[in-house]
Amino acid sequence: MDKARPNFILIFADNLGYGDFGCYGSTVHRTPHVDRMAAEGLRLTSFYSTSGVCTPSRASLMTACYPRRVGLHVSGSGGAVLLPCDRKGLHPSETTIARLLKSEGYATACIGKWHLGDQPPFLPTRHGFDHYFGLPYSDDMDTSPTLPDYPPLPLMRGEEVIEAPVDRDYLTQRYTEETLPFITENRDRPFFLYLPHAMPGSTDRPFACPVFQGKSANGPYGDSIEEMDGSTGEILAALGRLGLDDNTLIVWTSDNGAVFQDPTQGSNAPLQGWGYDTSEGSMRMPCVARWPGHIPTGIVSDEITTTMDWLPTLAHLAGTQPPDDRIIDGHDLRPLLFGDSAARSRYDATGFFYYFMDQLQAVRARQWKLYLPLEEKRTNLGGKVAASEPTLFDVRNDLGETIQVAEQRPEVVERLLALAEEARADLGDRGRQGTGQRPAGWIDDPEPRLRVRDGEV
Repeated sequence: MDKARPNFILIFADNLGYGDFGCYGSTVHRTPHVDRMAAEGLRLTSFYSTSGVCTPSRASLMTACYPRRVGLHVSGSGGAVLLPCDRKGLHPSETTIARLLKSEGYATACIGKWHLGDQPPFLPTRHGFDHYFGLPYSDDMDTSPTLPDYPPLPLMRGEEVIEAPVDRDYLTQRYTEETLPFITENRDRPFFLYLPHAMPGSTDRPFACPVFQGKSANGPYGDSIEEMDGSTGEILAALGRLGLDDNTLIVWTSDNGAVFQDPTQGSNAPLQGWGYDTSEGSMRMPCVARWPGHIPTGIVSDEITTTMDWLPTLAHLAGTQPPDDRIIDGHDLRPLLFGDSAARSRYDATGFFYYFMDQLQAVRARQWKLYLPLEEKRTNLGGKVAASEPTLFDVRNDLGETIQVAEQRPEVVERLLALAEEARADLGDRGRQGTGQRPAGWIDDPEPRLRVRDGEV
């Protein structure tokens, strides 16, 4: 058994809120296994996604870059996320976590929602994953009377559609059933498992298998959360049974916050706002990391950390380096992971930038978040715009952003405005190309992943 290098498991939910786990304050969801991970490891309380929507946030996790740097801040048609048969996708030349670890001898698998392009050059199998099983995009992108041009929702294995439409009630169960054999089969070599769940998902009715349906105190949404927690329990049990516990780092987080539904389902409490914008509720994520014998138990860090940090962190833990032939934006988290009380976030100096599609809207450094003055601030996915004044909040101590202090702290406003201008020069902004941007992948004539003839795949 190769125990010189650790195994890595990244579990990534879709539209799960900051307040949806018990360890982050939920009183309606039973999440004993994620709560156990937090108790036995590290809980991050200022951990950020780089976007309030799916595709850009996933691009950052895979590449350690802001979405604008890799061209995935908007779809091929200028929308917020990639659609079925989109011409855009993750560029084949980008270095993903999987590609980096595969080059070091890791077995790699993506089991779940990809959403970085459904055309062959953009699929997980072309980006360093030995094995792929899952949906190429969001679970709401299914053929329907309102979306007649979409193909039936495809479940893929490798680069082939094996089922369409897939029964979404069983996705979490099937992903778990795919995950456990991968772990077992690779117990004697280092492995990287990326498990991006489809749930709670992008529809107004989340899905869970019959065993979990109607069992939570929060309807279908709660059922889906509790099934994902149950899946986590099965993974933890497998690691223990196989003797892999002390050699496996598991990370659990989400792509963006819970979105607004009426009646309310998910929770971003105590943060302000919902998914799909640049509020704290949209982009500040729950994140727990467990690695027995390496990460101290029960530690909490409020240092600024992001999805972009996992690639350089895992690279160093695997005994290699992040790519040095291109700019990446993430930072090595090892001092925080290992409980160094003197560790401080590098984003305090560089700033963390909140983009909504093509527009820079806010900046955070230390405890301060500045919403930028904008003549036309885009406020929702429908393209609604409104003027905005500079507003400054201490989001470390005022989680609900209730006390605006721009007038009292002009020196902080000035510093964050300067960081924003540096970001515009490097990453770009509406109508402005950044010097550090790279192109996304592109296909002129995309084809659906599925052709249906006479009702059969």
